[in-house]
Amino acid sequence: MLDVNRLQVLLHVIEEGSVTAAAARLQYSPSAVSQQLRRLEREVGQPLLTRHARGMVPTEAGQVLAGHARKVVRQLTAAEADLAEIAGLRRGQLSIGTFATVGSSFVPLAVQRFRQLYPSIRLHIHSDREQGLIDKLEEGEVGLSLLWDYEWRRIDPSQVALTTLFEDPTVLVVAADHPLAGERSVHMRDLADEGWIIRSEQHPVVEVLHRSAAAAGFEPRISFEANDYQEAQAMVSVGFGVALAPRTALTNKHPGVRIVSLGDSAPPRRIVVAHRHDRVRAPAEIAFHEVLLDMAQGYEPD
Repeated sequence: MLDVNRLQVLLHVIEEGSVTAAAARLQYSPSAVSQQLRRLEREVGQPLLTRHARGMVPTEAGQVLAGHARKVVRQLTAAEADLAEIAGLRRGQLSIGTFATVGSSFVPLAVQRFRQLYPSIRLHIHSDREQGLIDKLEEGEVGLSLLWDYEWRRIDPSQVALTTLFEDPTVLVVAADHPLAGERSVHMRDLADEGWIIRSEQHPVVEVLHRSAAAAGFEPRISFEANDYQEAQAMVSVGFGVALAPRTALTNKHPGVRIVSLGDSAPPRRIVVAHRHDRVRAPAEIAFHEVLLDMAQGYEPD
């Protein structure tokens, strides 16, 4: 493989017409230029320049190599320019991961802000469940991802690098005509006699309910198992029971329900942004990470 720096030296000597002039342009010593030329000639196995009364002129091999060298140098210059644009966030692309509840609440705000700041960066957003998002991180399909966890089941920080964005409180959802609908805050112990609308038994919010109810001294009575938060809200709205939900899950609130704070009687979940420990992070990825942190400052789901 030919040395690119020596090819550039050859071009400068041919263009300037002498070793001395090329050395001045390159800010090398003439001996250093001559040494690079000798090494290049050894690499190609034939002379590339001949001394002439008016300076140095290329041999036939020198002319052929110089033609190729010009193309190589142009391509490298173009590559450097492209990389400089990406580093300057004037072009490029970024893939991120998210999950449904923050994907319908917090993430759109961050995306809007990022696109205002960096309109030339193409964003690819993948929504998935937790394990799918971690798999996408590990496989490099996404550069960073939003994830969540609870205090009793933290994401392993040795698996991915984590930065906390904000806490997502667990709230109570009641019908608009429920006796507690007008309250600003209630405690889980006040809900022992309620029927509960839950997600599937494997859903994390069900564990939140059972842990919170146990801490308040009762076993929750299950009235209905919903497929998603919209179905849960609909059943709550007709008085079929009450429900727990992360606050970000209620951005699209059903008109027939009210949201009541549970204070510290129900644990919040932690919203984090994650990336692989060994990943070389592109400028666009770092910029989006910074936007997430900025948007998380003081963020409260509506």
